[in-house]
Amino acid sequence: MKKAFQLAVLVVFLTSTVLAGGGGVPGARTLRAGVPEQGAAPQPQQPTFRVQVDYVEVDVVVTDRQGNLVRDLKKEDFQVFEDGKPQSINTFTFVDIPIERADRPLFAASPIEPDVKTNERPFDGRVYVMVVDDLHTRFGRTQRVKAAGKQFIERRLGANDLMAIVHTAGPTDANQEFTSNKRLLLASLDRTQGRKLDSATANRTTEYFRTRDFRQQGDALNDPEDAERAFNARNTLQTLKNVAEWFASVHGRRKTILLLSEGIDYDINDLIPQGGSNHRDASMILDETRDAIAAATRANVSIYGIDPRGLTDLGDESIEIGSFPDDTSLGIGPGSLQNELRLAQDSLRVLSDETGGFAVVNRNDFSTAFDRVVQDNSSYYVLAYYPPDPRPGRAHKIEVRTTRPGLTIRARKGYVTPKKAVPEKVNTKDIRTPEVRGALDSPLPVSGLTMHVFAAPFKGTAPNASILLGVELRGRDLQLTQNGKIQLSYLAIDAAGKVRGGNTDAVTMGNLRPETKTRIETTGLRLLNRFEIPPGRYQLRVAAHDSNGGNVGSVQYDLDVPDFAKTPFSISGVALTSITASQLPTAHPDEQTRGVLPAPPAATRSFPQNDEVAVFAEVYDNSGNTPHKVDITTTVTTDEGKVMFKTEEQRDSADLGGKSGGYGYSTRIPMKDLAPGLYVLNVSAKSRLGNGPAAERQVRFSVTPPITGR
Repeated sequence: MKKAFQLAVLVVFLTSTVLAGGGGVPGARTLRAGVPEQGAAPQPQQPTFRVQVDYVEVDVVVTDRQGNLVRDLKKEDFQVFEDGKPQSINTFTFVDIPIERADRPLFAASPIEPDVKTNERPFDGRVYVMVVDDLHTRFGRTQRVKAAGKQFIERRLGANDLMAIVHTAGPTDANQEFTSNKRLLLASLDRTQGRKLDSATANRTTEYFRTRDFRQQGDALNDPEDAERAFNARNTLQTLKNVAEWFASVHGRRKTILLLSEGIDYDINDLIPQGGSNHRDASMILDETRDAIAAATRANVSIYGIDPRGLTDLGDESIEIGSFPDDTSLGIGPGSLQNELRLAQDSLRVLSDETGGFAVVNRNDFSTAFDRVVQDNSSYYVLAYYPPDPRPGRAHKIEVRTTRPGLTIRARKGYVTPKKAVPEKVNTKDIRTPEVRGALDSPLPVSGLTMHVFAAPFKGTAPNASILLGVELRGRDLQLTQNGKIQLSYLAIDAAGKVRGGNTDAVTMGNLRPETKTRIETTGLRLLNRFEIPPGRYQLRVAAHDSNGGNVGSVQYDLDVPDFAKTPFSISGVALTSITASQLPTAHPDEQTRGVLPAPPAATRSFPQNDEVAVFAEVYDNSGNTPHKVDITTTVTTDEGKVMFKTEEQRDSADLGGKSGGYGYSTRIPMKDLAPGLYVLNVSAKSRLGNGPAAERQVRFSVTPPITGR
C-alpha cells in the first residue's frame, strides 16, 4: 500500500483538544494583583440559544413551495415524533444569524487582521468544518476542488463565522483550526493534492486487455487496487465520524460539514463477492458509512456533499477506455464507468440526506447551492425534547412535521443515544480548574468572563521567538473577595496539533489595598506573560476562570511567528500603551518592555482625544556585516488613506558592530490632532541594502471624544 495514503483523522485540530490532559503545561505561578486600565466595555449580548446537554436537539429548515424560508412558525406549529410516538417540545427557538462582512479601510484591498481578539460579544456566527477529501479527488481535478472551496470561503464566509479545514490525506500541518481568518483558510485549502486512485473500471479494463488471450469466457476481472481503495474509503468515513463526534460538544446551533469529494469510489452494494471479486471490504465500508451517519445524527451535524467535478460524464477518464469493450457484467467499458459515477455520487447523497443536508452533484455553478448552504445555517428552528429512551447505544427515528400545509421540512432523520462515557483519567499534575480545561477544549470561544488578548512576537533565543502575551479582564466580571482567585491558562498549538508552549497563572485577589480594588472593579486587570516557541503557525488558546464568581471565558488567537534569525530583514510585533491604558492594574509586568514603554503594553485599541499612544517595535537586520542604512517610518492614516501623522528615523548598520542584530524603536503619537473615527497605524522599516520589500506591521485603532475631568 502506498505510503502517501495515510490515516488522516483530524490530527491538527482534534489533537489540540488533548489539552484537557494537561500535557505540555508547566506548573502555575501564584501572583499578587497590585499595581500598574482602560474604559469598561459594553455589556455582552446574550447567547442566541442555550440547551441542556441531555436534550435531543433537532435543527429544522422550513421552506414554502417557492423554496423560500418560512420564519414565522411558532412552537405550536411543530410536531416531533420519535420512533412514531409524539414528543413534547421542551425548548424552541428561531435562530436568525446575520451575515457580517469584514470591515476594512477604504484604501486597503483586504481587511487588516486584528492584533487583539476578544470574547466580549458571545459567538453568534455559523460553524463550518470543510472536509477536503484528497483521497477521493483525482489529481488532475485538484484545482477544481480548490476553486470550489475558495468560492465558498471568499464569497460566503461571514466575518462572524468560524471554519476549520480537515484533509483526509497529506501532512497534518495542512489542516487548519477553527478561525475566521480567510487568509489562513485559503492557505490550508491550497495544500490540497488529489490522490484518488484510477477508477476500478479503468483497472479492470486494463486487466481485460492484458489477459484476454488467457482468460476463459465469463472469468471475473479483478481490481488490483481494491484493498487500497477500501482503505481510502474507510479513512474518509472515519474522518467524517471523528469530526461529527468532536462537534457534539457544540450545542444550540446548526453544525455543518462541507464535504468536498468526488464520492466514495467503492461498490458497497457488492456485499457477497462473486467469482474472483476482491470486494471483501464492502460490508466493512457499509458499516463505516452507518457509523459516520450515526455520529453525525447523534451530534446534530448536517453534511453537505459537494462534488467539485460539476456536470460530468467522466470524459477525462473515459478517454483511456473508450475504445475498449463495454461489458458491465465484467465491470469494463463506459457503461461501467457511469455506474461508478452514480455510486460515488449516491454516497454523497446518502451522507447528506440522512443528516439533514443536501448533496451538490452534477452542477457547474455552485453559487446557488452555496447560497442555500448559508441560508440553511443562518435561519432555522431549533427544537429540543427529552429522549423517552435514554439507554445508551439505541437507534431512534426522528420525524418532524408542521401543522401548516404546503411546507417542506428538512431535519435529521434519527440519532443514536451515546454509549456510556468512560470517566476521564485525572492528571494529578494538572492544576487547572475543570472550568479552564473545558474552556480550552471548547471549539468555540467562551463568553462570561470578558477578555481582550494580544500577542506580539519578538526575537528570542535562537531559533525561538519570544512571545509577549497580554490578557485584560473586565473588572465588573470579577468577584474581588478575600479568598478570590483568578486562574489564567494559555497554550500555543502548532500547525501539526502539538502543544509547544503554555503556562497557568493563579492570581490571588486577597490583601488588595482599597484603592487597587476600586481600580480593578472600575477598569479591570491586566496579566502579561512571556514564552518562547519556534517559528511557525500557531493557535493560542487562552482561558480564565474566576473561582469565586464562577465566570469563565476563553479566546482563540491565530499567530504567525516569523523566523527572525534567518529572515534577512524583519520586524517584530508592535506593543502599544497609552496614558489611559496605564491606569489598568497589571499583574506580573513585562520586564523587557519596562524600559522602552512608559507603561505596560495594553490591549486597548480605542483612545480618547486627550490621550497619547506610545509605540514599541524591534527591527531585525541580519546583514549587519555590510554597511548600510535603515529607514523606519510610522504613519497614522484615516480610513480613506489620508496621512494624519508621520515620523521618520534613520538607523545605521554600524550600530550593530558588523553583526546581525536589531534596532529598538519607539515613538509617541498624540491623539489630540485626530478627529474621532477609525485609523490605521503603520510601522514600516526598509533596508537600503538591495531592493527587498519593507517589513511592516499594521494596527487598526479608533479615536473617541476626550474624557472629561482629566
